[in-house]
Amino acid sequence: MKKAKPLDPATRAAAWQAQSLLLGYPDESLRRNLGLLGRVAASLPPPVGAPLTRFLGHVRTSSVFELAADYVATFDHRKRFSPYLTYFAYGDTRKRGVALLRFKQAYQAAGLKLTEDELPDHLSVVLEFAASGNAEAGLRLLAEHRAGLEVMRRGLRNTGSPWADVLESVTATLPALVGSEDEAVARLIAEGPPEEAVGLAPFTPPQYLPDPVVARPGPAGDGAMNTRARR
Repeated sequence: MKKAKPLDPATRAAAWQAQSLLLGYPDESLRRNLGLLGRVAASLPPPVGAPLTRFLGHVRTSSVFELAADYVATFDHRKRFSPYLTYFAYGDTRKRGVALLRFKQAYQAAGLKLTEDELPDHLSVVLEFAASGNAEAGLRLLAEHRAGLEVMRRGLRNTGSPWADVLESVTATLPALVGSEDEAVARLIAEGPPEEAVGLAPFTPPQYLPDPVVARPGPAGDGAMNTRARR
């Protein structure tokens, strides 16, 4: 099989930004941006752009209400499709708090602040972070959770979810699965994420739990990234 040509930085950033918008909670702004998103998708290499074009076709034939209801049913009500990357590796265990801290530290190192709207490991947030001039750090975070992304992609595809196309596009921008990652995917499919009878809060001090969603400082030091990961 012919190896895919690596994406240049500008193309990859455009792909990540489009994917971020499409993995956020659907609202009217998504419909307003359909033309732009369509042009971006058409400009991307087929393995990355074609799945986005298919998904945009679905968006055009669905109401915002239908898209939002499907989004909630898919990502909020099914843990196996959790958009929170650390869930696949750590489940609802105390170790997840430390993993979340890595995302917070990456954002802080890039000079970003966090708001209270979203946990920092939401896929939409991570993609926007990577697209916004933080490609190396963003790619590292995505690659660390490559197995979980593959489990999500396969699960969405197997259930016929239209969001499978967006995950198809995301994984096309990442290194291919190799060796132990394939084994991790098999284990996650067979066993699911780790389980623990307790939640995060009693075991992770508040100062180590990340404040949610990345915000990019504006000229006066405020302002937020254009992510719509949640309502």
